[in-house]
Amino acid sequence: MIRSKIIVIGGGPAGAACARALRRSGLETLILDKKPFPRQKICAGWVTPGVFNTLNIHPKTYPHTLNRFERIHFHMFGMEFPVKTCQYAIRRYEFDEWMILRAHVPVHTHIVRHIRAHKEEFIIDDTYQCRYLVGAGGTHCPVYKNFFNTPHKRPETAMICAVEKEYQCDIPDDRCHIWYFENRLPGYAWYLPKGNGWLNIGIGGKLLKLKNQGRTIMDHWHDFVKKLITLSLIKQAPHNPRGHNYYLFHKNPAFRRDNVFVIGDAAGVSTLDMGEGIHAAIKSGIMAADAIANNKQLCNDFTKFSLPGIFMAKQYNS
Repeated sequence: MIRSKIIVIGGGPAGAACARALRRSGLETLILDKKPFPRQKICAGWVTPGVFNTLNIHPKTYPHTLNRFERIHFHMFGMEFPVKTCQYAIRRYEFDEWMILRAHVPVHTHIVRHIRAHKEEFIIDDTYQCRYLVGAGGTHCPVYKNFFNTPHKRPETAMICAVEKEYQCDIPDDRCHIWYFENRLPGYAWYLPKGNGWLNIGIGGKLLKLKNQGRTIMDHWHDFVKKLITLSLIKQAPHNPRGHNYYLFHKNPAFRRDNVFVIGDAAGVSTLDMGEGIHAAIKSGIMAADAIANNKQLCNDFTKFSLPGIFMAKQYNS
């Protein structure tokens, strides 16, 4: 049996931030992730200035692909609204590995299949044992399924269904574009150049409203790709787009049950306007670590932190 005082399941931004904060508090911590790093991750890769502030680093010190936008071109009902801002785009392939390396904790590649409570500890697949358990495994996190799904089920109205593609190509427009409610999509679509020839395009919409429309997210994807081709923003439809689901920040989310925590997408903390979840994921991980290290409540603390997102907040750093 491999024992650690704390085991974090999931090594994305939430899990890595939590593990780093725990290590800095002198607490033994182990991360389990189903894939080795670096690994592909479906994500638009929005990074607000708050991410770097929370990580206590300057954007210029980030060692990988980073594209800064001083304007975002919003499109709604046929009109365009350029908005002054300061936002960044990263590649999760690089960002997640960088986060996990700076955590400086052991990382084991392991697919979690079964978790059971045993006295005051937790046993994972009869292989790992811990006193505190942190679920940072995304929407389908096994910690959430085992300990939170029944008493604290996330509302279906908060679920977002997304499809996107990140690939290298000739990029004719280096500006960031976002469309709201395009072709009755109950959400938004984006065109996000990331630097070094990388482009991310995608759409996201509320799953329940899509069902009520009788249209799938892939129907909207095909319409959006045709629009990008018509606008000469891409030359052809990219192959093999990938889909995923996540939850927006919702009323009375649960983050802790005794010595079990869920953070990041496992809890559902993405912003309401843009679905941006990286800052909230990192913040939730740090708060969970603080709750463990100092025996504090997490729920009341975290509900005070509800980022309105990059559009509503109008954050700008010179």
